[in-house]
Amino acid sequence: MTDLLSPAEWEALALSLRVAFVSMLGCLPIALALAFLLARYRFPGKALLDGFIHLPLVVPPVVVGYLLLVLLGRKGILGAWLHDVFGISIAFTWKGAAVAAAVMALPLAVRAMRLAIESVDRGLEDAARTLGAQPLRVFATVTMPLISPGILVGALLAFARALGEFGATITFVSNIPGETQTIPLALYSQIQTPGGEAAAARLAVISIAVALVAMIASEYMARRIRRSIGSAE
Repeated sequence: MTDLLSPAEWEALALSLRVAFVSMLGCLPIALALAFLLARYRFPGKALLDGFIHLPLVVPPVVVGYLLLVLLGRKGILGAWLHDVFGISIAFTWKGAAVAAAVMALPLAVRAMRLAIESVDRGLEDAARTLGAQPLRVFATVTMPLISPGILVGALLAFARALGEFGATITFVSNIPGETQTIPLALYSQIQTPGGEAAAARLAVISIAVALVAMIASEYMARRIRRSIGSAE
């Protein structure tokens, strides 16, 4: 098994999985809060917020990476303060790659969760309230189980999107082997290297396979959750 990939390619795969997992975990609570806000409340500027959330889907990823560099770079608006006060550097590190991936994946997670929240029968929540349940209990015992398939789909979509992130990552954290070189960046490096066609093909196959596994797993687990909710009802 280890002969299938070179040590550098295994390193890129491991880093990709690490970045995707961390970005997914960081993205989830923010995506859920934003999805609930957009699905349940009306407020001035809602359309603007919705458009801002989905901006990474329509602007070039390089623009997102540049804005992250301006904000979180060593001399950036927030990055300079983080470095001077806490000694935290985000740009040109794997943590920065996770931030870039999370920003690019956020719109997909928000959309999946928002659709799930909007499909909830509000009558079930109202019934729980009439029985004396507090809002937090209603959310935990009624709303969350009903939207859990959407949360799962959103999480795995974010994971799959993070695995394929390239433009924002290479702009914000560069292409540093062993530190920020994920599979897409390693694939790009191999394409630019004479004789690297075979390695590029291996990395492309791995990237497709991992993404497919994530998508199939999300569909399978979402169906199981829906069945369990249906049987409980």
